[in-house]
Amino acid sequence: MVTIIVATDFSDVAENAVEYAAAAAKHGNARLVLFNSYVLPIHAANTILPASSIQKLMDENENRLQERALFLSTTYGIKVGFEARFSFVEDELTDLIDRHKAELLVLGMKARTLEQDLMGNTTTAAIKKLKFPVLAVPIGAKFGEIKKILFACDVLRGVPKKILSRIKELATSLNAEVEVFHVNDAIEELKADHPALSSKDGIGSGLSGVSYYYKNVKSNQVIKEIEKEIKEFKADLLIMIPNKYGFWASLVHRSKTRVMASGLDIPLFSIPI
Repeated sequence: MVTIIVATDFSDVAENAVEYAAAAAKHGNARLVLFNSYVLPIHAANTILPASSIQKLMDENENRLQERALFLSTTYGIKVGFEARFSFVEDELTDLIDRHKAELLVLGMKARTLEQDLMGNTTTAAIKKLKFPVLAVPIGAKFGEIKKILFACDVLRGVPKKILSRIKELATSLNAEVEVFHVNDAIEELKADHPALSSKDGIGSGLSGVSYYYKNVKSNQVIKEIEKEIKEFKADLLIMIPNKYGFWASLVHRSKTRVMASGLDIPLFSIPI
């Protein structure tokens, strides 16, 4: 059985991601694991507390997580496990993923702020550091509303068959249509110099059986064009393949990667190669 891990700190953004992940688990007949990385409240951390008091705080947190898991299991009819650890969430995710042999990590996507652009957050850090599929879910997003998927990719370097297969499986299960979207600042020259640009045919064969479209845009503002296309296509989900070459060179810079993983109105599914 496929396992999905979703992290929560019980905030509104995180709890919306939990509901999203639970609905996705039900749809895919998957098991869900709730994860909470417990950090002492500031007032407690700044106070000398006996070990028994700290243990009580941790027990209360774990009981809350257990109650949430039971509620989700009953509401969605799925298997739900839970884990709480006394550490920072980034430090535990890799071990958690390996132990549960998970196939997807779901995290809440916070609204864009100056602080987020400068400092990032747990979600953007996970997308950058983990070589693992991460689904970032903004508050208000609902799983059942995915009918249009925007796949922003580098057609010049090609797309691995495994990733196309995953997108095809997702689109088929949701009965969704896909738009393959490419941005380049010299698309006309590339067409002349790279007949392999018709490698979009390779994408087509990889997405055979799925209703899909192909669109390229000439621009040197990758982020802005993707955000614009999300609105024009009325996409419900954005899929990206982060790497450090070619088309994605502009996304290597930390602040730009953070921009894509905070402030969107739709979920961002990051699938690393």
